[in-house]
Amino acid sequence: MERKPIIGISSSVIVDESGSFAGYKRAYVNKDYVDAVVRAGGVPLIIPFTTDKEVIVSQAQIIDGLILSGGHDVSPYNYGQEPSQKLGETFPERDTYDMTLLEESKKRNIPILGICRGFQLINVAAGGTLYQDLSLIPGNILKHFQGSKPTLKTHMIKIEENSIISGIFGKETMVNSFHHQALDKVADEFKVVARASDGVVEAIEHKTYKFLVAVQWHPEMLAVECEKARELFVRFIEEAKK
Repeated sequence: MERKPIIGISSSVIVDESGSFAGYKRAYVNKDYVDAVVRAGGVPLIIPFTTDKEVIVSQAQIIDGLILSGGHDVSPYNYGQEPSQKLGETFPERDTYDMTLLEESKKRNIPILGICRGFQLINVAAGGTLYQDLSLIPGNILKHFQGSKPTLKTHMIKIEENSIISGIFGKETMVNSFHHQALDKVADEFKVVARASDGVVEAIEHKTYKFLVAVQWHPEMLAVECEKARELFVRFIEEAKK
């Protein structure tokens, strides 16, 4: 039987707010990431958060593909800015953990998929910057944080031809949306391959790396019902098999 690729999923830390273990810290990731990988033919491996760099390097050595998952705002100090009034909660130690996983995975040339926070962190790690809140972008900006179920698609994106994303979704598609920050300066090594109608960047791809794709929306949530979202994970896992 063919060995299925091991897909590492970056995780975070959650604190129990009530019950017998109030205040207790737990390593976690939303289950939709796990389910999306299983559905697409991979073996999901949640990578526990740690501040031990040696351990993080070792974690990156045992995976065949990396998903950088969503979560806290990326600290603006990573891109040379002071915090603005509308910056959300940050987790600087996780920034370091995610960036180390990213760096080590790139050394091994394994496929990488960034989602939401992961999308933003990938850009920042390569020298890009963020808008700390959508309200800081000039013009008439769409609602990018939907107040409805995760599988509901709430706005359209336009997709550039000859991209990995266009090969899956075509010239345009509807996406869900759960973010209050956005890419500002896009790092030089990436190309923008999708935008919302208000100009907000929705997807980037590395110009030379074999598979380094990052999206602002949450395809792992859409994959519950959406065939195209599932195809993104299938393509990712196909790359991990190589």
